[in-house]
Order: sequence, then C-alpha cells, then structure tokens
Amino acid sequence: MVQELYKQKRSLELKWQLEYEQSGKYTLNMVEIDSAIKNTITEIKLEESKIADRENAIHNAAPQVSVAT
Repeated sequence: MVQELYKQKRSLELKWQLEYEQSGKYTLNMVEIDSAIKNTITEIKLEESKIADRENAIHNAAPQVSVAT
C-alpha cells in the first residue's frame, strides 16, 4: 500500500512539472495537483504510522513465560 502511495505521489509530481513546463506559470490545475500531493503525503504518513505502531507492538510484547521455582 505504501509503495503504491509513493508511486501516486511521484506521478502527481511529474504531472505538476509537465503542467508547469507547458504553461510556464502557476495554474489553477497546478493548485489542484498540489492539493492531491498533500493529501497523498498525509496518507503515506498515516500508513507508515500504522506500520510503525504494529512493529512497536510486536517488539514491545513481553513473552508470557512463568518460571516455577
């Protein structure tokens, strides 16, 4: 999922760059692309946070072992 989001972000960045090269100025379409890029970045951060939370939960889980004396 995260890799797909990074691909989507890169695609939007390339679309933004192409738009700029074609028009030579900042257009309304570029504003929409910027917004989509920001939303994608937010999604990436959320997904990476979920992954880190899962990894921390696994790492911090103490083994349930009881030692009889």
